[in-house]
Amino acid sequence: MTLPVIPGRIEVITGPMFSGKSEELIRRLKRARIARQRVACYKPDIDLRYHRTSIASHSSQTHEACTVTNVEHLKAELLPQLHEVDVIGIDEAQFFDATIIPLIVELVHLGKRILIAGLDTTFNAEPFGPIPALMAISDEVTKLSAVCMVCGAPAIHTQRLGQSQELVLVGAAGIYEARCRTHFEPFADDQHTEQLELLSI
Repeated sequence: MTLPVIPGRIEVITGPMFSGKSEELIRRLKRARIARQRVACYKPDIDLRYHRTSIASHSSQTHEACTVTNVEHLKAELLPQLHEVDVIGIDEAQFFDATIIPLIVELVHLGKRILIAGLDTTFNAEPFGPIPALMAISDEVTKLSAVCMVCGAPAIHTQRLGQSQELVLVGAAGIYEARCRTHFEPFADDQHTEQLELLSI
């Protein structure tokens, strides 16, 4: 008689830039290794700021990772070795599209523990990629805050510096900084400004 597979866990680690998401992901992956669990880690190839073959925190902690271009590539790398993996780490998951959601659901029903780190909002404080949906179906959400670079209060927003309107602009200090609600300044395009003016009439 075949015993049923015990479902795994989905753990989402989120928050603004500079809040320690990758550092927390690395900490959990290292603890899993200490517990003699088999670990595999992945990150999108759009994020090559520090290491090509590792996830890295702003505080220079690293953990070996496989770089993938999209969800299909992730599946191609992961599925052949799935029977040898207990814990799956995914960093910067906001850069993947929505097809990662059914993959995560499939993996958790196969008994895997999935650790996902990523931004929950864009530089304009809007939901970012699949992260909000993954938060909704997760077993555990850890929402971290950073330190506001203006006043030192807890920061939940990522402030983009400069005028670029591109949704994806990979960078770190000098391009982004953490801000609290009081000092966060979302980008206001002409249409948004018009809407605000109409509301104030």
